Amino acid sequence: MAVPPEMKRYTRRLIATMALYGVALVGANMWFRYAPPSGLLAYFVAILPALPIMGVFVIIGRLLLEMRDEYVRMLLVRQSLVATGLTLSITTAWGFLEGFHLAPHAQGYYAATIWFAGLGVGGCVNAILERRARA
Repeated sequence: MAVPPEMKRYTRRLIATMALYGVALVGANMWFRYAPPSGLLAYFVAILPALPIMGVFVIIGRLLLEMRDEYVRMLLVRQSLVATGLTLSITTAWGFLEGFHLAPHAQGYYAATIWFAGLGVGGCVNAILERRARA
């Protein structure tokens, strides 16, 4: 089965963005470790690694817009909804645990990690539902 051109574009965009993320993350960490910036520059450098992550969400949105196969688009939407629901559920529950001093503070950027893991869970949900539909 041939890979649709929109998936090829998505893959190229994602690889480039994740490469930028790696550079930004390592660069920001090294900058703060060896020559910490101050003032507005410190804020800019601190959010620099977040920018490629924000870009990933744009890239996924573009894929959804560009996807010509409506069925595959529906699978991607369902996968994203599972990831979003999982992320919001976990972060909300953790927030209440923190609020009642039953869990340690978690950095907010872990929400992106949960969401990306949730895409994997959403892919599994899609696979299970696809098998059931065929049976």
